[in-house]
Amino acid sequence: MINSKRYENKSNNIGHLLHDRMLYTDFGSQVRRRLQASPPFLQRLELDSVLKGHEGCVNCLEWSSCGRILASGSDDFHLILWNPFAQKIVRKILTKHTGNMFSVKFMPKFNNLIATAAADKKILIFDVNASESLYTCECHSSRVKRLATAPDSPYIFWSAGEDGIVLQLDHREKHICNSANNRLINLTSFIDANAEAKCIAVNPIRTEYIAVGANDPYARIYDRRMLKTFSTAANDSPEADGRPKESVTYYCPGHISQNNAKRMEHESRAITYLTFNATGTELLVNMGAEHIYIYDLINAEQPVFLNLPEYKTTINNTDNNADGAGATATPQNQTHSRRKLPEQIEEYKKWGNEFLENEKYYLAIRTYSDAIRLASFGSPVLYLNRATAYMRRQWYGDIYAALRDCHTALRLDPAYVKAHFRLARSLLELGRPQDADECLKELIRRFPSYANNHGVLMLNKDIRENCQTNSSSSQQHEQFAVADFLARGEMTDEEFNWRCKAKDYKERLLGHCNTTTDIKEANYFGNKGQFIVAGSDDGNFFIWERKSGNIHSIYKADSAIVNCVLPHAELCLMATSGIDHDIKIWSPMKENERPNFIDPLGRCVEENQMKMRTDPFAISNRNAFCWNG
Repeated sequence: MINSKRYENKSNNIGHLLHDRMLYTDFGSQVRRRLQASPPFLQRLELDSVLKGHEGCVNCLEWSSCGRILASGSDDFHLILWNPFAQKIVRKILTKHTGNMFSVKFMPKFNNLIATAAADKKILIFDVNASESLYTCECHSSRVKRLATAPDSPYIFWSAGEDGIVLQLDHREKHICNSANNRLINLTSFIDANAEAKCIAVNPIRTEYIAVGANDPYARIYDRRMLKTFSTAANDSPEADGRPKESVTYYCPGHISQNNAKRMEHESRAITYLTFNATGTELLVNMGAEHIYIYDLINAEQPVFLNLPEYKTTINNTDNNADGAGATATPQNQTHSRRKLPEQIEEYKKWGNEFLENEKYYLAIRTYSDAIRLASFGSPVLYLNRATAYMRRQWYGDIYAALRDCHTALRLDPAYVKAHFRLARSLLELGRPQDADECLKELIRRFPSYANNHGVLMLNKDIRENCQTNSSSSQQHEQFAVADFLARGEMTDEEFNWRCKAKDYKERLLGHCNTTTDIKEANYFGNKGQFIVAGSDDGNFFIWERKSGNIHSIYKADSAIVNCVLPHAELCLMATSGIDHDIKIWSPMKENERPNFIDPLGRCVEENQMKMRTDPFAISNRNAFCWNG
């Protein structure tokens, strides 16, 4: 194994590369993976070729394990195997599907066996050398949206269907449809008859864990060691699949899961795609009518709405570094004061404040975020200023993001009065007036001099009016309880409890639009997932920097919608497809070749404007129409 630490700092040093080439038999593969998303390559990523052969929308792409063959499935019912490097069709198979093809998967360790799934409710396995289906499954009663395989299971694979069923299949066995040995998960037994399984993924390291996305905002990770298959006859019973309570963990953004009992409120937010990172420690989720979320599977926690840090008054001080002034108190053992920021970070803060004043909220948030990353010691002022920008922009999830920043600011400085105030305001805007009232009362208790502050009085008035609208607090509680019970519909107690315990996200990525199709993907790019890629309803595909969450670049890749963005496992190479009937291959161009890309503002960029693609201030509120609520 090549020394990873050595490559962290010296991957571009030709001397070290030549030395290691003599020592490691897998040197070529290691170097390709290491350099896959290196800046010199990614900066020159351009449209390399267009693969034509389909006569319908191309809904699914898959690289073979060797990385030499690209498989594609389409609305024309054809499965095509491509050699994208030679821009040639290797094999074109007219399948027996009679509906749009949604998924194609190479069987692990069998590059000649390919499984397909389609809207005709069928799953087929082909031997590409014979061009005939070897295996047919018609167990699903609705469209089959996704297939999943595990690297250590060459014979077993899984399917997710819009009938709410997840199947576990073994192509070695003679298939009997609706067999008790096939059905692994039945979402309809726990949610209601309208539950649909939209996507599925297997953890590449711990393959006993399976992630399932449905037509709701909850990503579910099951431990299949705790599951047992069940028969169709038992489907009407909530205990039909024998799923123990500890067999599944739910993940959902906090601003959505706070309404976990309300089945109808977030129906439009289906999960269109999910995938694990290479080490199996993260789950990447693309949510329809929302954003892309990353969940930390090791350290994920339930969302926190009101949890003020301990506070002990010692001395009075003056708050001069926030965006306002007033007397505050300093808690005991407080090490994170609102210290004077270093000159560079102060400059970022100044830019952020200017963007905020000019209502350029995207740029303000991005600038504050850059400053936060540079300020390794942690600056409560920067977090609070970013929270202010979130609350003014008000895209989906922004108020909750502001609440999270307020909590961070208070952890760094429990004496930060304005952080207390904005936390109370964000709680009210999230529809939690009782928490907001408690937070505001605690602010006044800790800082009595603010009891008659104009902002505090106005917020208190807003909270009182909100509570009056819902009658008395006891009546309000009863009304909410009845409303929640009715909204739950057929949802079982188990499902309700799982939703209540849903884990919160670690990061979110914004900018693309995912409202039209329910097969839009998002994937990691780079040997360590340094970038995230996804398509969009505006015909572009996006590349985000994982470390910063910023948009790195945007490329025009379809006349209407980009659904698939599939990176190669080792090379700086991507395949994209969507509503158009072709597949586009993207790779680094030579430095002297004229670039042909769309900058983040959607404009054609000339060669001398190349810097605009990664200019940190080039992207404005281009997709605000999607997220203003």
